[in-house]
Amino acid sequence: MWHARFPNVCLATGRQGQAVGGTLWNLVTVGKDVADTNLFYRGGIQYFPLYLYKTKPKNTLFDKITLEGSADRSANISIAFIKAFSEKITMQSIPDGKGDLQQNFGPEDIFNYMYAIFHSPTYRKRYAEFLKVDFPRLPLTSNVELFRELCMLGDRLVKLHLMEVVAASLPSYPAKGDNLVDGVRYTEPGQGWEQGRVWINKAQYFEGVSPEIWSFFVGGYQVCQKWLKDRKGRTLSYEDIEHYQQIVAALAETNRLMQQIDDVIDTHGGWPIM
Repeated sequence: MWHARFPNVCLATGRQGQAVGGTLWNLVTVGKDVADTNLFYRGGIQYFPLYLYKTKPKNTLFDKITLEGSADRSANISIAFIKAFSEKITMQSIPDGKGDLQQNFGPEDIFNYMYAIFHSPTYRKRYAEFLKVDFPRLPLTSNVELFRELCMLGDRLVKLHLMEVVAASLPSYPAKGDNLVDGVRYTEPGQGWEQGRVWINKAQYFEGVSPEIWSFFVGGYQVCQKWLKDRKGRTLSYEDIEHYQQIVAALAETNRLMQQIDDVIDTHGGWPIM
């Protein structure tokens, strides 16, 4: 975990999707800080930092560490894998960061490509039985254009999930009140209003949350519900309200990007990726 205390990006995933139940595998997310092993429902995450650092930090866990440049780190990817990937897409690899995706690629491009693949709905359905019992496996492509497009889509997903960018179409929070999370419930569109609502008490709600986003799961948890349930009895601050709005918007764009990933793969020949 100490590698995550330096500038890094980490893949969080699990080995047995069946342990959390659900209709489709969703044991994948991204982090840039030290993570709790119980990040997923029933715990058991594996946390893979993209970069490994040579020097162990000597300060406390809560001190932020900065490191300019990349002289003290190396990619946490095997040489054999990088060689196979390079031969597959006929590009040179660089040891750090991102490549130009014309002549070369970097470890962050591999990470983004992988993150896109693992968010493909068709990938999750196609390999559903395997994903119940083992880690997700990464198919390699020889299609350079497909690789480039998936890198870009994966990069957007990573930034969304790290909340480094703000998605559009934030839900509204129109009703005044004490902002106390008393009981979390959802009402679908058409029940006296045009948009879905997530209620935090009898009078206040977030409006503009579709049924698909309300029921969106990551790591075995229903994200929109769990974030509020964990704050039951708490008065939401302005920052809390804004943060929840950004979560909903990020999930909505995630849903759109997941479909776009499938569309891009279909455009380039579909599954299995060649």
